[in-house]
Amino acid sequence: MTTQQLRPAPAARGPRLEPSASIGRGARARRPRLRANAPYILMVAPALAIFAVFFIIPVVRTAVLSLTDQSNHSQDVAFIGLENYVEALTNPQILAGIQHSLLYAVAVVVLQNAIALPVALLLHGRIPFRGGFRTIFFGPAVLSVLVVGYLWSYIFSSNDYGLLNVLLRSVGLSNVNWLGDPDLALGSIIVTQVWQWFGYQMIIYLAALQTINPDLYEAAALDGAGRWRSFRTVTLPGLIPAFQITLVTGLISGLKVFDIVISMTNGGPGFATETVLTLMYRKFSEGNYGLAASFGVLFLIVSLLIGGLLLRLFRRLEAKYS
Repeated sequence: MTTQQLRPAPAARGPRLEPSASIGRGARARRPRLRANAPYILMVAPALAIFAVFFIIPVVRTAVLSLTDQSNHSQDVAFIGLENYVEALTNPQILAGIQHSLLYAVAVVVLQNAIALPVALLLHGRIPFRGGFRTIFFGPAVLSVLVVGYLWSYIFSSNDYGLLNVLLRSVGLSNVNWLGDPDLALGSIIVTQVWQWFGYQMIIYLAALQTINPDLYEAAALDGAGRWRSFRTVTLPGLIPAFQITLVTGLISGLKVFDIVISMTNGGPGFATETVLTLMYRKFSEGNYGLAASFGVLFLIVSLLIGGLLLRLFRRLEAKYS
């Protein structure tokens, strides 16, 4: 028997598909899927168009503007790279504004939550008139920030009619220039915003407390857990979604503080209460559009980083306690 006779016969092969034929078949397979998803695409399209017009396009335009020296002082516009960002991160006045924004955001979030959580725990229990107290504490949150700013400007006024100074004089103390002292002005604004918004955080905690299964507290009591241990092992894990909302939204809102500063101190005295957004507003008012745009881009990057880190942290905590 020869070698050619021992060689196995070649396996039968099907018809060879050309690349164009396989691509056409894939396109035909995607068409029914596209038709099935067409109603959902049409429903999402208006929202995507609005998002693109009012967010994506302005962000891109701002990013491009931040790389130029465009201003109302000259009609010539030149590409200057990262010079505006270098100016934003090295100018002492701007660095002070960034520091004020961070200090304000952290202080407001910490104080608001330190007050809102105990109040929510108290009003979650069976106490008289708890519905009325909830309404009273939440009331300032529905007021305009400008209205609150003007109201507290009267309370903090250093003149004889300032309510706080009237109370101080009634106990034999002298007037304090709350909004005119660089060491007190930012703290006075922080107090104002804690007063206005802690009720909003309280409502979030109340909503989260009402979602916790009461059977968990009964099971903890059967295991011999007291109030503190039940709070630590049942209540706190149940409040993680609420912490996520209050911390993320609170920090981002604190970083973009603007209207309360304008209404109470207008950034003064001196530059003691200037923030990132008030400085950006002033640079735009001065016609320095490129530098002001760099503030906006930096603020967006910082907000995304803080939001992303906090969301990742809370995702791990939810996975740990779920």
